[in-house]
Amino acid sequence: MKTGLCSVTFRDRSIEEVVQLAKQAQLDAIEWEGKVHVPHEDLEAAKKAASLTEEAGLVVSSYGSYYIAGSTEPFQGVLRTAQELNTNMIRIWAGDTASKDVDEAKFDMIVRDVKLNAHLAQNLGITLSFEYHSNTLTDTPESAVRLLEAINEPNVKLYWQPSESLTFGQRIASLPLLKIWLTNVHVFHWKDYRTRYTLEDGSAEWIQYFEQFSPSSLPEQFALLEFVKNDSPEQMKKDAEVLKQLVHHL
Repeated sequence: MKTGLCSVTFRDRSIEEVVQLAKQAQLDAIEWEGKVHVPHEDLEAAKKAASLTEEAGLVVSSYGSYYIAGSTEPFQGVLRTAQELNTNMIRIWAGDTASKDVDEAKFDMIVRDVKLNAHLAQNLGITLSFEYHSNTLTDTPESAVRLLEAINEPNVKLYWQPSESLTFGQRIASLPLLKIWLTNVHVFHWKDYRTRYTLEDGSAEWIQYFEQFSPSSLPEQFALLEFVKNDSPEQMKKDAEVLKQLVHHL
């Protein structure tokens, strides 16, 4: 597993600044986000991000698109942007409604949309991977399994991150259910988005999370830092050192 930084962590900073921060932290990769840094269909921004990432000796781990499965947005633009970024992984969202509130008709519509987009992506050698997030169809381990089994496409996978709604014990218990689909991991330690702690404070938990992950069928998996305490570049660099130690521990 390699290490990286989600550019959304510093969405108020330029592409150049994000690249330099990741390089200074001696990480391996950057996941470029799809709202500020590299919006869908902004091919010039994608080319710039890809070029600067490569020049810094890093790779683009993934495109953190904000494509919402089941939306009316044409997916071809997201695919074109990922191609310009020179990445084979696109992160997408499993709808925008909590799984308990989604009826069968909407569930089936989301499944059809993702299957269609997965076929388009497969032709380009691209994997689609769901954000594991609240208020989507991947907001519980069980709902994520149901969705992935219904889609049943070889290039549709799942990210993982510590769910705010679950206890540590529940998170650990959920990993065996999900591990066959897991790709990249968003790494952070917090109570909620506004109450964040250092990764060092959570290292004992993260050792146990990482020990649950199975080797992936993908050529590379990335552990990606996201949303550090106080949005601090210096804290990100400290967290990066902890992350590299955790991955080395594996």
